[in-house]
Amino acid sequence: MPRAPSPDSIDTQLARRVQRATRGTVFTPASFASLGSRAGIDKALQRLVASGNLRRLSRGLYDKPRQDELLGALWPSVDAVVRALAGKDRIRTQPTGAYAANLLGLSEQVPAKVVLLTDGTARSVQAGPLQITLKRTTPRDMAAAGRLSGLVIQAFKSLGPKNITPERVRRLRQTLPAAERAKLIQDIALAPVWMQPFLRELACDGDERASSPQPASSS
Repeated sequence: MPRAPSPDSIDTQLARRVQRATRGTVFTPASFASLGSRAGIDKALQRLVASGNLRRLSRGLYDKPRQDELLGALWPSVDAVVRALAGKDRIRTQPTGAYAANLLGLSEQVPAKVVLLTDGTARSVQAGPLQITLKRTTPRDMAAAGRLSGLVIQAFKSLGPKNITPERVRRLRQTLPAAERAKLIQDIALAPVWMQPFLRELACDGDERASSPQPASSS
């Protein structure tokens, strides 16, 4: 009979961490780098996949699946996958395109192909039916990464000036905290000139709206 792994073995320690993690957590081998060699970690991950405690999403990417009573195992969220990749490579990411608009509630479209800007290596990752593309970009595009302004700027770029309607600005004013909206002014120079009046309108509060500049014509 095979011997049970010792309490200090890579298998035991890795399995214990996975057991403590919440469902929906995504892992890479780097998540367990402190436990031992890469070869040992890879073997331990393979055994957890074989036992059903982990699911292999793609090469070097695993998750502890969320469960639904009717649908069974669910795919991980984009955020969970991105956190795992960012932690592995110590990179910053910035949602862009339709994904950024969706995160702000400006679009109901949930893209099957998610694009994020990064200051790290460009790559594409498949996580079940979801494709996540990390696109290397300029320092200017990453200057507001991790802040509301970065998300708003990328979402507005995706929509274009003709589609940033008063209704959409009003919706953002209702859903985003005033204190966070006010910080948009700090990063306004990072936005294209055509977008800056929209950001001022979104950032201001109360009576300030009456005196704020109107959005420039897109013509």
